Amino acid sequence: MWMIVMFDLPVTEKAERRAATGFRNHLLDLGFNMAQFSVYYRLLGGRDAVRAMEGKIQAKVPIRGSVHVLTITDKQYENIRTYQGKHKVSLKKPQQLMLF
Repeated sequence: MWMIVMFDLPVTEKAERRAATGFRNHLLDLGFNMAQFSVYYRLLGGRDAVRAMEGKIQAKVPIRGSVHVLTITDKQYENIRTYQGKHKVSLKKPQQLMLF
């Protein structure tokens, strides 16, 4: 399952900027990748991992602003189309580990 975190946090005051930066850094520490400045994504192993990760995210949500957490399947993620300017960019799907 893919988890996508999208947020809109206020940054007008110094304390708000600090909270927003702390939240972004928390997502990076949890292994998320930045798609855009306020959109982060990560591949997780299943629904249990999604629930656990959601709890970790919720614990660090700043008091002001809004945070949206979306989960989609691997198949749905494959349907994402990315463009940089007029050029289509292919997504790099992470390799899965196989344990014997």
